[in-house]
Amino acid sequence: MKKVSINDSSMEVIDVGEEHVRRERALITGITGMVGSHLADYLLSNYLLENTDWKIYGFCRWNDSLENIEHLSNEINKKDRIELIYGDLNDLASLINTIDKSKPDYVFHLAAQSYPQTSFDAPFETLDTNIIGTAKLLESIRKSVYNPIIHVCASSEVFGRVPKEFLPINEECKFHPASPYAISKVGTDLIGRYYAEAYGMTIMTTRMFTHTGPRRGDVFAESTFAKQIAMIEAGLIKPELHVGNLDSLRTWSDVRDAVRAYHRLVTHNPIGGEYYNIGGTFSCSIKDMLHYLLSKSTVQDIKVVTDQARLRPIDADLQVPNTEKFQNHTGWQPQISFEETMNDLLQYWRDKIKSGRKFLRR
Repeated sequence: MKKVSINDSSMEVIDVGEEHVRRERALITGITGMVGSHLADYLLSNYLLENTDWKIYGFCRWNDSLENIEHLSNEINKKDRIELIYGDLNDLASLINTIDKSKPDYVFHLAAQSYPQTSFDAPFETLDTNIIGTAKLLESIRKSVYNPIIHVCASSEVFGRVPKEFLPINEECKFHPASPYAISKVGTDLIGRYYAEAYGMTIMTTRMFTHTGPRRGDVFAESTFAKQIAMIEAGLIKPELHVGNLDSLRTWSDVRDAVRAYHRLVTHNPIGGEYYNIGGTFSCSIKDMLHYLLSKSTVQDIKVVTDQARLRPIDADLQVPNTEKFQNHTGWQPQISFEETMNDLLQYWRDKIKSGRKFLRR
């Protein structure tokens, strides 16, 4: 790679040589998840457009499914642009090894127990992984010789049950978490801000509102709806779609827009200690989202059945963000429409079903 510098007054391009130009390095925790895998795709495929040449290190557990990054297998095997590092957020030694090996310029901390419904059944694991695991990661970085720009991913779930008069939700809205997962993300958020303020680390935290698309886990409403529709279309289950609470209001964004935002966060004037809401512009209820997916099905008259097991004890039912702070700082705007996102999600599940793999209804 040839690195050049540009004299602003004359726009003269000055060749400073090709020798030993260090490639910038990014560490993605949770690379096997929906967001982590899409972020890897974006950084690997878009680097020519951005005039960068980042080396990607993906942190994952030994037993993680690699399905979301199977398409990157050739690149991972070459270990040229992307490598995997195995470890666990709850294992300090593996985190220290990860930082030493990756020598990161950027850290995208996406790894988490990220399923709100699961957190009701596994609250202690959720709290340990998301709070203590985040603290261990940041402490490993703090005690290293490296000074990366760090993105700590919290969640819009920290706001929980917000009164209607406080919509849209801005960054200063009071936290009212409605699940063990949401409580754990309050901890994640505050730990990130603490390390930035106490130790001068360049850490930004984000509260990403509902984001979805291909590779979305089937424990989330829109993904399980799309999967069930695909299974019904394939004749694998009877035309009956199981649902939980359909009354929650959500503002939807696409995961591919989300990872553009995360890249913009760390590369456009990053300010340690700042915290941002990020999200889309289209809002509708879970019920309306379901009706849209059903309208795209090749099977008519699918029966919708409420499944008590899918209902949370308490729900964050109004999730509409004010994202002006982030947009004004970075210039980022969502680009992908709600319809395109849902169409792609439904097609993702149709393709998986057609591949012959077997799935539970969930």
